[in-house]
Amino acid sequence: MIVSLDARNRHERADTVLVVPLTTSIHKEAPTHVFLPAGETGLQSDSAARGEDITVVRKRSLIEPQTRLRQLADKRVCELASKVNIAMGCRP
Repeated sequence: MIVSLDARNRHERADTVLVVPLTTSIHKEAPTHVFLPAGETGLQSDSAARGEDITVVRKRSLIEPQTRLRQLADKRVCELASKVNIAMGCRP
């Protein structure tokens, strides 16, 4: 899931995007995961965003999606940001 700001994603000089990987191995009790039901993401299965694995991906490595992408609500992105804080040892 791309989590960097759209303005950054579209900037011609930025050659990477910030991403959080999704997994279908769901551990709802994991303090750094955000559960995402399939209906919310448009994916075929429920998944979890793994806040502890935030990373960057080069734009040239991305491929065009075969289906229309969905945008998560800002509230959900902020929920994920709080999980990244937990992974970094920061307290709210």
